[in-house]
Amino acid sequence: TGVHHALNPDPYRGVFGADGEMYAKDVQDLIDFGTSGHVAGFLSESIQGVGGIIELAPGYLPAVYKSIKKAGGLCIADEVQAGFARTGSHFWGFEAHGVVPDIVTMAKGIGNGIPLGAVVTTPEIAEVLTRRNYFNTFGGNPVCTAAGHAVLKVIQKDKLQNNAHVVGSYLKERLTALKDKYGIIGDVRGRGFLLGVEFVTDRQLKTPAKAETLYIMDKMKEMGVLVGKGGFYGNVFRITPPLCFTKEDADYLVDVMDYSLSKM
Repeated sequence: TGVHHALNPDPYRGVFGADGEMYAKDVQDLIDFGTSGHVAGFLSESIQGVGGIIELAPGYLPAVYKSIKKAGGLCIADEVQAGFARTGSHFWGFEAHGVVPDIVTMAKGIGNGIPLGAVVTTPEIAEVLTRRNYFNTFGGNPVCTAAGHAVLKVIQKDKLQNNAHVVGSYLKERLTALKDKYGIIGDVRGRGFLLGVEFVTDRQLKTPAKAETLYIMDKMKEMGVLVGKGGFYGNVFRITPPLCFTKEDADYLVDVMDYSLSKM
């Protein structure tokens, strides 16, 4: 198909640990030995969502973008989950890596429940669409577009990015305290309101605690807290609350998780 999958720059489970430069070298090797030397583009999330809330190894994205540009490709940032102030520290997840993509894809948070997605790019790249007939049945839907506009205004007016940063940092601190208390928590990661808690039966071997994850999920659900799971092994809690989440909400979530873990 011409599509190549690079090594996952996962600081927790990846083969190179947190060495971003080594993962970036893998991408360069793919270009050198798996392609003609010219590539169309590189697509990545700034924080992997369904993959298990994985923050890319430090230094990875700037090095990869440099390699892709050199090979004539475009850098595409998937901000469907990390975008729209969710990470707190930045409005877009890629900003934390100090890179500027050529194309940004976005959805989910853009509509706050309304079905809406968008692609942002440069005029030069967008001009390519004028060379072919492009049609989208629901493209430019004015109702959904109005909802997206309203979402942007509320994020700004209610200072929701700052809330994601402040409350998200507090929530991460409390989750990290749980890690010190329960050996089944192997890792706490992410930023803002895009947080992950990975459960393992052995911290040294990092053995996925699949059944235990489901047990904790069900126990928390009984107490009114819904948490999603993800990751390759399905053993990671994906904690992605609404941007209006408060410290009181965070306390309740962690207290319920604490209680559920105590009943293991």
